[in-house]
Amino acid sequence: MPKYPEITVPLTNRDGNAFAILGRCQTALRLAKKLDKWPEFYTQATSGDYTTLLITVMKWFTVE
Repeated sequence: MPKYPEITVPLTNRDGNAFAILGRCQTALRLAKKLDKWPEFYTQATSGDYTTLLITVMKWFTVE
């Protein structure tokens, strides 16, 4: 179960670029009024390669 299951980030049929994914995650946090969590998420998501980014997104949010 993700950390914030109430927040959904669209990944399928979207630009798979890492910057685009990070932008969608930041927007999702802003809309959920949890933008204060962005630094923690960003640090985790960018701590490795592209796979690390995707795993972090799935650990934090509901993905579609």
